[in-house]
Amino acid sequence: MPCTSTLSMPDNAPAWSLLQTEVEQVDWLILHFNHWFSHHNVILVRGDFEPEYFPATAEQPARIQFAHGFFNSALHEISHWSIAGEKRRLLPDLGYWYAPDGRNAEQQALFEQVEIKPQAIEWLYAVAFGRKFRVSLDNLTGEGSDGRQFKDNVYAQVQKYFSGEAKLPTDAAHFIQCICKATRQGNMLKLHEFSRSALD
Repeated sequence: MPCTSTLSMPDNAPAWSLLQTEVEQVDWLILHFNHWFSHHNVILVRGDFEPEYFPATAEQPARIQFAHGFFNSALHEISHWSIAGEKRRLLPDLGYWYAPDGRNAEQQALFEQVEIKPQAIEWLYAVAFGRKFRVSLDNLTGEGSDGRQFKDNVYAQVQKYFSGEAKLPTDAAHFIQCICKATRQGNMLKLHEFSRSALD
């Protein structure tokens, strides 16, 4: 699938390499994501508060709302959307179970299990953009692990995507292809760009 849509990109769309600030990069991401995925009737939008996904209605497209205008939050929410199939994209928040910060050890273990693939894909997106990626345990006031096993699992998942043991979701692969075309002269990601030590 080419990195085009039925909508035309504005002639004055900036080049990624010219962007200096987080705000400019977020604007670029919104413009390009909405262009590349217009065929899915979905848009990426800034949120003032917590991230949330809103299914499409008869009046408006689905919305991937990311937190506080943060670029990395946008990548994280896109990764969740990328993994969700057609049925889950019809559900508020993609049908995810979510217990807020303050989870006990059992809840945290469940959280980490469902976050391995999204965070592995988010890492792929971040490297394609040349940005730093940090895993998120998202449990500052709760119980749980020190994160080492979770980081091991995220790294192992990235290795599986490169080896072919696991298949990237179609929309994730498309997004990475489009990012690399726009930011890396089409050079695709390589496994050597990822190391376990980068997560510490």
